[in-house]
Amino acid sequence: MLDDITKQVAESDGEYALDRKDVAKVLYAVDCDDRDALIELMEPLHAADIADLLEQINAFDRMRLVKLYGQEFDGEILSELDDAIREELIEILHPQVLAEAVRELETDDVVDLVEDLDEPQQEAILDALEDSDRAAVEQSLTFPEFSAGRLMQREVVMAPDHWNVGEAIDFLRAQEHLPEQFYHVVLVDPRLRPVGNVTLGRLMSSRREVLLTSIAEETFQTIPVMQEEGEVAYAFNQYHLISAPVVDENDRLVGVITIDDAMAVLDEENEEDILRLAGVDGESRLSDRVIDTTKRRFPWLGVNLITSVLASLVIAQFEEAISQLVALAVLMPIVASMGGNAGTQSLTVAVRALATKDLTGANLWRVVRREVLVGLVNGIAFAVIMGVVGVIWFGSPALGGVIAAAMVINLVVAGLAGIAIPVVLEKAGVDPALASGAFVTTVTDVVGFFAFLGLAVLVLL
Repeated sequence: MLDDITKQVAESDGEYALDRKDVAKVLYAVDCDDRDALIELMEPLHAADIADLLEQINAFDRMRLVKLYGQEFDGEILSELDDAIREELIEILHPQVLAEAVRELETDDVVDLVEDLDEPQQEAILDALEDSDRAAVEQSLTFPEFSAGRLMQREVVMAPDHWNVGEAIDFLRAQEHLPEQFYHVVLVDPRLRPVGNVTLGRLMSSRREVLLTSIAEETFQTIPVMQEEGEVAYAFNQYHLISAPVVDENDRLVGVITIDDAMAVLDEENEEDILRLAGVDGESRLSDRVIDTTKRRFPWLGVNLITSVLASLVIAQFEEAISQLVALAVLMPIVASMGGNAGTQSLTVAVRALATKDLTGANLWRVVRREVLVGLVNGIAFAVIMGVVGVIWFGSPALGGVIAAAMVINLVVAGLAGIAIPVVLEKAGVDPALASGAFVTTVTDVVGFFAFLGLAVLVLL
């Protein structure tokens, strides 16, 4: 039964997905109350895979698994879990198991663990920490949510900027407690202000008498402790940082942010943008209850209903024309649908470019011009196709010409709206990822219907 446990991935689900057979074996061990088998099955799994497993099974099986797993429960598993599942498990875990799990974590992981918990749960975790770690975590919690102060870890490896390589290596070897993972030695001046980073590779490959300042990295960025975490993630991505020191208002070193935390923020922001483009709250998770998911989605479905009514009012103005020429009712959804898809394409490009700061005032008009021209070219191409369809299907060259003209108009407007609306919303302080979709859809529907039906009235009736 245990021979293939190390093969944690299923070919049918993806290269790094958990094998469904292995999940079934874990649940079978839980059903049999076989703790030894459970530990043997779980031991080869990475903490992230165990977190995935716990998120995939139901609450009852999750409770039984955690209780049976007992003392083997690792703090890294807690840091990998979805927030809602994490809160559930903290209530289930024995206090001693929770204490041991939390002690293994770096301060930034502990902060991430406790910041969204209720006060009793926060106290349960904080009480498990040593006094120095508790003080560091509590101080981090005083910084605003989503700031660098919340993201950073307090464990920093630093050295005076006048030291040489030999002094730094001797210092590191003499330390009883170093961070489990670190990438740089931060050089500081006498006022504890960071002045450079030395990579461990350069440190270990240099002669002892070499000054640390002479092997410091050329690219050096410090992060203000109050900086928004999205800006931190952007800086890491933009300047290819591995770690960066965090400084207070006096430019003194207070912590360090590493690439894993910065990329986690970047991943969360990308996920939120994708969800919001679809009108789904960026906080939505697969583990959410039905009522919570419904509450998040209902408002934007309501907005979509209002915009749909607006488009219907445009159609109502041409009710008589539609009744005289039924072909209009058949063809008008095509115009609106093509415009909506074209608008969504431009909208997606714009929202992503705004998030990565690639779309700025310097290149805005060039991008707008490009999207309008793309809409024009695509509009002409599909206009020819739909013009031919109109002639063949309904035997009316005039109808073919009308839908062709409407197609060009709507795709040009879609390209313009897809870029302009997110930019305007961002300038107004509204999240373009969340609000743009409804406005772009409204514009393309209204313009598409009005252009097609209005031209039909002028040309055909």
